Amino acid sequence: MTDRIRITLAQLNPTLGDLDGNAAKAMDAWTQAREAGADLVVLPRLFITGHPLLDLARRPGLAEAALAQIEDLARQTADGPALAIGSPWRDGGRLYDACLICQGGRIIAHVTRHEEADCDTYDPGPVSGPFAVNGVRLGVAIGPDGFAPSVAETLAESGAEILIVPDASPYHRGVLDRRMNPMVARVVENRLPLLYLNAVGGQDELVFDGASFVLNPGAEGGAGKAAQLAPFAESVTQIDLHRAADGWRAEAGTMAQQPGEIEQDYHAMMLGLRDYLAKSGFRKVLLGMSGGIDSAIVAAIAADAVGPDNVRCVMLPSEYTSQASTDDATECTRLIGARLAEVRIDGAREAVGAGLTHLMAGTQPDVTEENIQSRLRGVMLMALSNKHGEMLLSTGNKSEAAVGYATIYGDMAGGYNPIRDLYKTRVFDTCRWRNETHRDWMRGRAGVVIPPRIIAKPPSAELRPDQKDSDSLPPYDILDPILHGLIEENLSQRDLIARGFDAATVQRVETLLLQSEWKRHQAAPGPLISPRALGEGRRYPMVNRFRERA
Repeated sequence: MTDRIRITLAQLNPTLGDLDGNAAKAMDAWTQAREAGADLVVLPRLFITGHPLLDLARRPGLAEAALAQIEDLARQTADGPALAIGSPWRDGGRLYDACLICQGGRIIAHVTRHEEADCDTYDPGPVSGPFAVNGVRLGVAIGPDGFAPSVAETLAESGAEILIVPDASPYHRGVLDRRMNPMVARVVENRLPLLYLNAVGGQDELVFDGASFVLNPGAEGGAGKAAQLAPFAESVTQIDLHRAADGWRAEAGTMAQQPGEIEQDYHAMMLGLRDYLAKSGFRKVLLGMSGGIDSAIVAAIAADAVGPDNVRCVMLPSEYTSQASTDDATECTRLIGARLAEVRIDGAREAVGAGLTHLMAGTQPDVTEENIQSRLRGVMLMALSNKHGEMLLSTGNKSEAAVGYATIYGDMAGGYNPIRDLYKTRVFDTCRWRNETHRDWMRGRAGVVIPPRIIAKPPSAELRPDQKDSDSLPPYDILDPILHGLIEENLSQRDLIARGFDAATVQRVETLLLQSEWKRHQAAPGPLISPRALGEGRRYPMVNRFRERA
């Protein structure tokens, strides 16, 4: 009976559907673990295929191909540490979210997820008992099973000496505490050490943040953290555990600092964009550069994601574009180090106006003419995207998307929007933070990259003379708290009025929110970083006549 065990946590970034590439990553982690003298290598939930597969999980042949890939991995890893790797697993007509244990050249055990998950594609499996590595009994609770007291209790009662929770849990603000608290509870309830392993990297609109950790039972109850991995970064980390008088305990290991909320949001937006591009086959991006704060922060995120040389900014002025905006766009692009081009839309706008004259005769100019400008910009940007193979980035923030202050097929055009889940007030905070901060995971320049004048000036769409956002919307320092209450907190109008907000303003904002649902269904995807993002986290019908009466 051994008194020591070394477990390798492979906090890695899979590419969904790339079975060969993911297997190669697993093999590289296993090689590092063997060189470090590890007994077991653990990979995240559904690592071999990537997650979430959604309905792809039930495509004929996928689970079989994943199994064949893992069987090949088992043969390659016969002489060394055991391997625990997540995969879909089909058995008897049922499809499971599973963890397959490879040792001695073959698959020796299948652990299936028992608890259901949101929008589940998989069948619930039985609670699997512990498996042994070098005589140590290890209990695996996959993803949601780790949050279920009954699963960990069953594993402990079945003889598990160490708990392992392989997961693929996406980032949102405050998520580390939402994971940590249930894991602490499992440790306290069962008096067993627990290793929580999370995936890292972007997949569509989700960004997995890693931030894996290890917990020990406390000497007098409670739990203590023995290791904490860095967020948003791949890591292959050795965790040493020893048998003490009162059971197994993890030895002190890596203790990475967890950054503040603004930095974590920024890292998530940047990594989400970087991976969306790389996994889609794009190397370069372009965006409309207005001289405003939204396009400025998107350009900065893009430069940090793919490097300034791979970012093309395009200024598309009309007669309503101020010289200050032109100057600010030029200066911001220079500071970032990106390329800048200019395409005037006056001629195209006149041609469209002339073509519609016979159908608009007798009407007065209104938002129709304003939207033509925005849509012409979208047409020109998409043409450049098609011609040069550069993904067009949309630059609308969450405040605008919430109330519909955006033009469908115009400024909403694009393949990805890094700030789609960032309120306008947070955009300002993020710009200030980026000007003061540079990290080694950023590929952009250090120092001030967003001119202070852009941050200081009143926001404007510049679609008519002297236009300001505040002409159409409440000030953002009022609008954003109301939206946060309606969206993230699901408050009623009465609740918000009780907080001191003007009743007419609250009613108007909620009306705009509900009326704009159809636009958001056609918006570009982007990283989900709030606890309740528009679309994925807050799903409302496009047509809805219910209105609350305050």
